[in-house]
Amino acid sequence: MPDDLVLGDALLDGERVDVGIAAGCIARISPAGSLEGPTRIALDGALVIPGLVDGHIHLDKTYLGLPWRPHVPDGSVAGRIEAEKAERRRITEPMALRARRLVEHVTARGTTALRSHVDVDSEVGLKGLEALLRLREEVAHLLSIQLVAFPQSGVLSHPGAPGLMEDAIRAGCEVVGGLDPACIDEDIEGQLAVIFGIAERHGALVDIHLHDPGELGAYELRRIAARTKAAGMAGRVAVSHAFALGEVSDATLGRTAAVLAQAGVAIMTNGPGPEAIPPVKRLVAEGVTVFVGSDNIRDAWSPYGNGDMLERARLVGYRAALLTNEELRLALSLVTEAPARVMGLPAPRIAPGAPADLVVLRAAHVPEAVAGAPAREMVIKAGRVVARNGVLA
Repeated sequence: MPDDLVLGDALLDGERVDVGIAAGCIARISPAGSLEGPTRIALDGALVIPGLVDGHIHLDKTYLGLPWRPHVPDGSVAGRIEAEKAERRRITEPMALRARRLVEHVTARGTTALRSHVDVDSEVGLKGLEALLRLREEVAHLLSIQLVAFPQSGVLSHPGAPGLMEDAIRAGCEVVGGLDPACIDEDIEGQLAVIFGIAERHGALVDIHLHDPGELGAYELRRIAARTKAAGMAGRVAVSHAFALGEVSDATLGRTAAVLAQAGVAIMTNGPGPEAIPPVKRLVAEGVTVFVGSDNIRDAWSPYGNGDMLERARLVGYRAALLTNEELRLALSLVTEAPARVMGLPAPRIAPGAPADLVVLRAAHVPEAVAGAPAREMVIKAGRVVARNGVLA
């Protein structure tokens, strides 16, 4: 089969090659100058890396594109939830427009797949989910979207939440969400029973927000691991944030990391500013899958965030002391291979047969790309150029 697109004189972390793309996949990798095709783009030694994967974002929450909205502070998760609801009622622009703006923004910065949580509660019902399901179809040529039914108002403590979550999965969500079983619902086993029950009935994945601190949070992680193991769901469960892993004693950390690894429970971090970060190197060494997401981007929870996953890899690498070349390559895997594995997607790699989801930038190799997070010259999704120099093509 002839190549539809040839990336000529591309740098693959030290080696200059031609990359032939056909039918949305990488067809061949050959010495530089050896491939021809109907469309040949000369990269002149620019580095090519796999498409970036955002493992945790909230498309339905962003204010991106709206006039600046000052942050309203509140020190508790429950308080932040109520502050956000009040803000949401004051915004007149449809959420779908803001979400699409954010999708286009992150695409131009190299994200080719993402997992978005979407609020499901008695106030919004499934309206947010329905809007994102439509958006997912409209932007499928730009990136792949996986959706999480997120019960931000609670599971047991919020009337009708379990039924709405099950409806969300039936409607097209791939992932069942959860939130702080102890501090939001005050019933660890009760919330986990509902979440895992829905997941098992529908063959869905699980992703639980866990902000609960210290020994309490570590205990909840071990209970999540136990539920995962009992349900035979290894590799299908993630816990987002898990600040507790950065707050407990070495003994508790070791014990908790061991059961997470044995159960196949992954941990997401966004490299938070004021909170403890899970110890990335220690967890990976213990066999735990660690991945990275943006989390909040210019919304009621945070005025920060720009959706640049290479910059996020740099931030997490900085906070986690990922310094050597090998560790900087690990940092890239946190925003490519690891989140893709958690989401059940093909591994982002540059090899024949792999999806042609690629990012082009100027760097000598992967470590320099992570350390510098240079501008994206080109973004390719399924063999099609979708952005150039930070602007959609």
